[in-house]
Amino acid sequence: MQKFLTFFLLFAFIGHAQTPYPTDYFRHPLDVTIIPSGTFGELRSNHFHSGMDIKTQQREGLKVFATANGYISRIKIAHYGYGKALYITHPNGYTTVYAHLQQLSPTLEAYIKKLQYEQETFEIEVFPKIDELPVLKGDLIAFSGNTGGSGGPHLHYEIRDNAERPINPLLFGIDITDTTKPIITEVYAYPISEDSHINGTKERQKLRLINTPNGDYTVENIQAFGKIGFAIEANDRQDLASNKNGVENIQTFYNGNQKFEMDFKRFTFDESRLLNRYIDYGHYTDKKERLQKLFVESGNTLSMLKNIDDNGYIQVEDSTSSVYKVRVKDFHNNDVWLTINIEGLVGTDVKPKEIIETPFHIYSKKANELINKNVSVYFPQDAFFDDFYINFEVNNDTITLHEDTIPLRENFTITYDISSYKDQDSDKLYIARLVGWRKQYTIYSKTYRKENTLTTYNKTLGTYALTVDNINPTIKPINFTEGKWLSKYRFLKVKIEDEGSGISNYRATINGKWILMEYDYKTNLLVYDFNDNVSTETKNNLKIIVTDNVGNNSTFETTFFRK
Repeated sequence: MQKFLTFFLLFAFIGHAQTPYPTDYFRHPLDVTIIPSGTFGELRSNHFHSGMDIKTQQREGLKVFATANGYISRIKIAHYGYGKALYITHPNGYTTVYAHLQQLSPTLEAYIKKLQYEQETFEIEVFPKIDELPVLKGDLIAFSGNTGGSGGPHLHYEIRDNAERPINPLLFGIDITDTTKPIITEVYAYPISEDSHINGTKERQKLRLINTPNGDYTVENIQAFGKIGFAIEANDRQDLASNKNGVENIQTFYNGNQKFEMDFKRFTFDESRLLNRYIDYGHYTDKKERLQKLFVESGNTLSMLKNIDDNGYIQVEDSTSSVYKVRVKDFHNNDVWLTINIEGLVGTDVKPKEIIETPFHIYSKKANELINKNVSVYFPQDAFFDDFYINFEVNNDTITLHEDTIPLRENFTITYDISSYKDQDSDKLYIARLVGWRKQYTIYSKTYRKENTLTTYNKTLGTYALTVDNINPTIKPINFTEGKWLSKYRFLKVKIEDEGSGISNYRATINGKWILMEYDYKTNLLVYDFNDNVSTETKNNLKIIVTDNVGNNSTFETTFFRK
């Protein structure tokens, strides 16, 4: 171990003087052709994608290898997010991340299971010491899977610098086949100043895309005046994949002068939520299209923005002709251009922008509190980017808190006074967000109880309600029945569900001894591996207790036999 530590420190010193992105240091994490199902910087819900998602041939269990020498610096096992994930710190200062794993290598699996059994928990996070779990380039470290928030089998692979900033793995020489140009699918124009307008209106305008013979784009000529901004929806596709991925770079030019650039090479996790300021958030929640705004509004401090002139806006003068161009490219410099010809013309009969006023006005630079009946809603200073009129109503413990069209950058607080409820009712109350076309579905919002108040914190406007949950969770065996012999079985499988507030925790024992049951919330399955060797007797009593988020619980007990 001492030799490894000396080796690591020596190369950490040498690596400090290396070029920022060594292209021959990391190998591929899989022994299959690298085909991305997701690219770095891709626009996701509330965040930018921090790595590369690699397809695993629609199956789990592919061998995952350490992409360079180093040591296992972090292991995190969680129900959500990255699921089962490994972190390797390398002598050159970078850290690689391997997520949504099915299981770890035999050595690492034994290491983490020992800790899980000692702590009696499936979810666990550990930070091994530098000399505890060394690995060499090409060592088997895990098997690919679909754990956590994964939407299908794949490997999520990241490279981070020593400041924990994720960087595009393609910069390190991990190559993919890509000769395909990006695609632009939507273009919008935005009047910005009080006197600006586009095609006779102060409202945002959708522009009709026209394909040109060389594969680029233009739009029907527009008439405009004043301060104008544009937004596009764009994506990229690689040669061996049919799925749409994110682009690598967007630049804009006005009459030949650069106005804006968005460069998806590196970012920090702290700025992820700024994605909702970068895109047209209201359009996304309405149309599910992520329009990337080619201008920089107040509060948008993304480090990926560069070469910005006048925040990316253009100023269109009367009686002028001008050209606005957008260049979209992928990592392999396949690019596509959009050309917008603009005729400057002051309108004489301009349609005004519709502004809906309510009794409640939010001031973004101040703290705001809304109170109605037994409900209070508190927004801290700078929770919003802009001032606006908010729709706020309370009816029968249901709060209408605008629509989910305004992005937030800080949590707001909802507090209910429940002193009028009977004690036997109040114990099962929680705060839920109502979703769906008719607000018919409830999503549990983590609820805190203090005496006669319930409080929750959230970053999403919409409809909230005080909800009661008197229903116990359900527990159903999947591959066994009472009194069954399970000698030839490798796994014990149980399905757990809750119709109300959702599963909070569970505990399982065999003959009174705690057993590790892995929980997959996507399938509602609990799975125990008999190879853990907790069950050593012929007759076995299985007991599972499942508790939901308001304390309702169910107990399942059965007996099985095994030799």
